[in-house]
Amino acid sequence: MKKRTEIADFAYASELGGIELLNAQYQKQNFSRHSHEGYTIGVIESGAQQFYRTGGNHIAPQHSIILVNADEVHNGCSATESGWAYQAMYPTPHVFEAISEELGTARGAPYFPDAVVYDPYLANLLRAMFTTLGESDNRLVRESLIYSSLIKLVVRHSKSLDKGLPLSRANVSLGLVKQFLDEHPDSDVSLRELSGLAGVSACHLLRAFQKQFGLPPHKYQIQARLRMAKRLLRQGRNQLDVALTCGFHDQSHFHRHFKRMMGVTPGHYAKAVASNNVQVIC
Repeated sequence: MKKRTEIADFAYASELGGIELLNAQYQKQNFSRHSHEGYTIGVIESGAQQFYRTGGNHIAPQHSIILVNADEVHNGCSATESGWAYQAMYPTPHVFEAISEELGTARGAPYFPDAVVYDPYLANLLRAMFTTLGESDNRLVRESLIYSSLIKLVVRHSKSLDKGLPLSRANVSLGLVKQFLDEHPDSDVSLRELSGLAGVSACHLLRAFQKQFGLPPHKYQIQARLRMAKRLLRQGRNQLDVALTCGFHDQSHFHRHFKRMMGVTPGHYAKAVASNNVQVIC
């Protein structure tokens, strides 16, 4: 029997407003460029991962920690023939904003400048947190380990982005387009309509939006639709309904994009989050 090498174990912790968790092993999975609403914080357990972030490619070997900021475009594939295994969590910016405010270290959510960090103490703390979230229902212990891990992460590896400077008119216009796509991912909007919202030409919007956010508007719209789809799948909606509600042409179109972003099919993801901790093998 052929050995299965692509395994993804999704779970959803209810603490801090809800945090998605992943324990995965991949060999041939090749994630397309995408972004998440939350931060990506991952510990490489074996092998090594290669990924793009912040305009460059990075290698994350065993025991290193991967850090991707919220809304930051990235991808991922194996850096070795044997693949890689990792545990990851995806806390939202709101969680980090609250922690940073309590610590007095930053205004708003922190920024992690390094895509890969080597911090054995923090890696072990994150492992202990992942283990506890998977095995214990003690709310005090669970929340304490989550807070401890995120506080250490902020203190040791983040920096503050100065948000006190006024935004340029161009950035405000691009922000309006991004906000529209985030709030109306299912909308059948045209590039010309978005450029009208921004007050710039369609050609300028196409180039400026990609420079600012890492993806052109049409690809960012797909990310926004997939984020909406994940929320609906967690609510128990069926796949066809989710696909059409989120603006995909059909279930096949939805399936293809979801697999390239998440590493599993929508059906596997729905089954995992429905039971809150079911192993997904693909």
